[in-house]
Amino acid sequence: AARWGADYVVPDLVSTKAQLLVCRHEPEIGGTTDVATRPEFAGRKRTVVLDGVPVTGWFTHDFTLAELKTLRAVERIPANRPHNTLYDGRWEIPTFEEVLRWQDEQTRKRGKQVWIYPETKHPTYFRKLGLGLEERVAKLLHKYGKDKRTSPVILQSFEPTSIQRLNKLVDNPLVVLLS
Repeated sequence: AARWGADYVVPDLVSTKAQLLVCRHEPEIGGTTDVATRPEFAGRKRTVVLDGVPVTGWFTHDFTLAELKTLRAVERIPANRPHNTLYDGRWEIPTFEEVLRWQDEQTRKRGKQVWIYPETKHPTYFRKLGLGLEERVAKLLHKYGKDKRTSPVILQSFEPTSIQRLNKLVDNPLVVLLS
């Protein structure tokens, strides 16, 4: 996206078993990775209730980061985006920390600030599992000096409580998504 001139890159954040933040659209990774083709992970498939809805699949919080790094990304909706399937299998799951380092590298390379606009995904669900997202987000933003109002990071969530928690931890601009 940055190479094509996008001003913002939007990583969605979910947690691993060890409370590390990784970038995935949802905690269920059966549609966005090759996990379903991996026999060593077949026994991890299960059903959880996510936002009141039973969801069956493989979940980031059942994996270590090392295990997730063995998986490769695939196009989630190949019928809608067939061209994207050309990239199936090329990339691993990035961590939020890797994205923060990538942001700095791309800003230097391009001579133009690359902004990120991370979204906490299902933060109440993760909090109930003891895997709160907001504290991990804040810790990494503090570590990289990106926790200020003027930092090139805007935080977003569909859950107002996540934004309220982040508001106590960092000074970044915050957005509650409505639909």
